[in-house]
Amino acid sequence: MIFGAGGGLVGDEVGILLALEEHNYWTGISYTFIVILLVFASILVLVNQYSRAILRDCAGFSRSRNGLYSAVFLAALSFAFLIDTDNVIVILTSGTLAFIACIIILSFFAQAIRKKLQK
Repeated sequence: MIFGAGGGLVGDEVGILLALEEHNYWTGISYTFIVILLVFASILVLVNQYSRAILRDCAGFSRSRNGLYSAVFLAALSFAFLIDTDNVIVILTSGTLAFIACIIILSFFAQAIRKKLQK
């Protein structure tokens, strides 16, 4: 609870400093920062608790056709965003997702080639 209260206070002060307004104590960026902090902490707790199950599920997903189809969809959607935007954040996010999708697609084909060579 103390960690959560400290995170809330840090989020509040970050919002005040970024807004540079003395009259508006709670700003939109304060709420955004607190939400991001809570999401990040929650993800860390879940990954720490279920890391083995996550790795097993991701390995199975990358070997299946559903993983390939999802990666192709993610790549197409990311490239559509890359073509249509000038926003730096959207470009970085879409570029990262497109890169991850291409790695998943390449790993699927590498596994398929390896299986054919073993036969």
